[in-house]
Amino acid sequence: MAATPGMNPTPADEAREAVVEAALGKLDLDAKARLLSGQDMWTLPELPEIGLKSLVMSDGPIGVRGVRWTADDPSVALPSPTALAATWDPELARRAGVLLAQEARRKGVHVLLAPTVNLHRSPLGGRHFEAYSEDPYLTGEIGSGYVNGVQSGGVGTTVKHFVANDAETDRFTVNNLVSERALRELYLAPFETIVANAHPWGIMTAYNTVNGTTMTEHHYLVNEVLRGEWGFDGFNVSDWMAARSTTGAIEGGLDVAMPGPVTVYGEALAAAVRTGEIKETKVDEAVRRVLRLAARVGILEGADPVVTEPPATVDGDALAREIARRAFVLVRNEVRNGQPALPLRPGAKIALIGSAARDARVLGGGSATVFPPRIVSPLDGLTAAFPEGTLTYAVGADPNTELAVADKGFALRAICRDADGHVIGADPAPNGTVQWFDTALPEGVTPEALHTVELTGTFTPRESGPHTFGIKGLGAFKLTIDGTTYFDAVQTTDKDDPFVSFFGAPVPRAEADLTAGTPVEVSLSYVVALPDNLPVKVVAFSLCHQEPQRDPDDLIAEAVEAARAADTAVVVVATTERVESEGFDRKDLHLPGRQDDLVRAVAAANPDTVVVVNSGSPVELPWRDDVAAVLLTWFPGQEGGAALADVLTGTHEPGGRLPTTWCALPDAPVTQVVPTAGELAYDEDVFIGYRAWEKNGATPSYPFGHGLGYTDWTYESIEVTDGTTATVRVRNTGDRAGRETIQLYLAPTTPDANRPPRWLAGFATVEAAPGETTEAVIRLPRRAFEIWDETANSWVYVEGSYEVEAGRSVADRRLTATIAPDYARTPNP
Repeated sequence: MAATPGMNPTPADEAREAVVEAALGKLDLDAKARLLSGQDMWTLPELPEIGLKSLVMSDGPIGVRGVRWTADDPSVALPSPTALAATWDPELARRAGVLLAQEARRKGVHVLLAPTVNLHRSPLGGRHFEAYSEDPYLTGEIGSGYVNGVQSGGVGTTVKHFVANDAETDRFTVNNLVSERALRELYLAPFETIVANAHPWGIMTAYNTVNGTTMTEHHYLVNEVLRGEWGFDGFNVSDWMAARSTTGAIEGGLDVAMPGPVTVYGEALAAAVRTGEIKETKVDEAVRRVLRLAARVGILEGADPVVTEPPATVDGDALAREIARRAFVLVRNEVRNGQPALPLRPGAKIALIGSAARDARVLGGGSATVFPPRIVSPLDGLTAAFPEGTLTYAVGADPNTELAVADKGFALRAICRDADGHVIGADPAPNGTVQWFDTALPEGVTPEALHTVELTGTFTPRESGPHTFGIKGLGAFKLTIDGTTYFDAVQTTDKDDPFVSFFGAPVPRAEADLTAGTPVEVSLSYVVALPDNLPVKVVAFSLCHQEPQRDPDDLIAEAVEAARAADTAVVVVATTERVESEGFDRKDLHLPGRQDDLVRAVAAANPDTVVVVNSGSPVELPWRDDVAAVLLTWFPGQEGGAALADVLTGTHEPGGRLPTTWCALPDAPVTQVVPTAGELAYDEDVFIGYRAWEKNGATPSYPFGHGLGYTDWTYESIEVTDGTTATVRVRNTGDRAGRETIQLYLAPTTPDANRPPRWLAGFATVEAAPGETTEAVIRLPRRAFEIWDETANSWVYVEGSYEVEAGRSVADRRLTATIAPDYARTPNP
């Protein structure tokens, strides 16, 4: 086995490697080239001549979708990665990984395309909900826990997107210009940590270019850094449709080009070897790594998998609920007359307000989307938790300014027909989305025979008035509502994005006056056509819907009246799929629609107003000082409403701390995500997130690491031993048991303009009963004292005196110890 530095191969590793070598020796060039090219959207081909089964991959990171991207194949939906990072608990991340391995095995998946460990360089990044943090150390620790958990279940991971894939604008073509120091200290750092601590079986290279070389061909970063310096021995897979050149990719260290069957590998790779353009040994190296992965997951005959006995079964619903409440960050909790706003007082009358309280947004949009078996909304969770008659509900304001996928009130089926109109198959359609790839069509349906798909069934409105219906997708459609055909034509787009059918905006095509409670027939037919810019056969379209739009002022007025009649108003505000999703960046940090107006009006009517912020990444909160409490729930997963009830009632604490700075956009230190002439310069160098805020001496809305619980803590002492280990003693001085996240920051005593004033160097969570004292022992890694020297092209330990600061956030540091460690005498890798 090609071992990571510091690893000693076990006899089992050596036995697997022997099987790999024997299998490789039996393959001819065509078979090897075919193995490196996807045979369809999610799989690699089987090779019976060596006993190799087909390798199956699936998107994550908050669930395992499997090869069928449809709601009729449900998946447990955990909270967003930002939520997982907000727990500051690598062990909890490991448990999440174990659950996802369990889900993968249930769905026949061998490799999970996760986790995402890109950084929150700018708050405008549209896909930040899918990444962990603005801090590379926190990201690396949470990512290591996640990878260790997934792989403990015998399922491979692909840590992504390698590297500097930190925004979505022009992601296929952008050339990100990043200094070597910033790459090493920030963007490569989480990958390096995970390779060292979790030994992932896969890495996914990104769409973007870094310093002039596209990542699927980046010999330096892949072969010299990832494989050479770090000793990574897993496989390297392209992001979907990222590979552009046969020779460039194989020379740059790309092992697998996805998806298939049309890629730069396969026949093109074999031909390049035969013409002498590529040495066959390069192909062998890639095939060896793919076979090693197959052996590890147990699909190569003669090789024992790494995991022969999967971990004990995990209760997915319970773990999703636990992660959610451990991730919720209470950033404000005003005390009035000796009583904090949260937890809510027993017996209080509660007015629950907000569209997102009823129709919860539990996950982000794009390829991270899964379809959970159930969703507990805030309205569901609080209705179950509060005595009958104590909870009222008002919509208040709807953040959705466009149609959403047909869901509530729809009962649909997807019927497949051939060119003669004969039914050749059907599938249930739990919502209005059809997303089928050529190997995941309904039973009995083949790509060659499939001509038309019809979504058909009934819709029972929950409100009377004009309902809007529309279509997401490209091609020929026919939309009929209650016997009337409203659209029968071809829907096109001017966007040059091959994923527009998946992630594009829906187009309104019909408006029908309907009566609440009265079902009507609905039908959307689609003539199947393969877009020229997609290499696989895919059927992707959606029936979309929007309820009657009432006057926003009337809705806010109703919410105000409900708030006046209650002891406490709980307002749930949220982003939408058009704000946070894959494929685009944000233009601002505002809450969509009239939600800010709603909060202001409710707070003016009831000073005891609690605002629950349902977003995957930061939004501006201009009213934050005018409300009694602010609770950030991220995208909380399928059990979010139940977890919210746990926290609001006080049966559990909100356990989260901010993994990224929350601020108003005009104050943000890094806002440029749009390339100029195809290039995006990371001019801020190593100063992103709290590093930049600290350098500028500015104060954000809520600082990195901030978060309140339901008890109080006193930091009593800090002691650093040999400059390598800090022992921090804290006391729970509140009246209930609680959990505290102790954060250690390292600050040079002599300011250096080229280094941040301080940076996260370690953390730990502790628990204590009221009045109890507890300790956390936190190791200070050598890397925390090092910088990347571009002249020496190496890591350099910076000698001198440092302050080790222990506290509750980067802005709330309680204890300090001054040290001058000598790592020459005290090695601590």
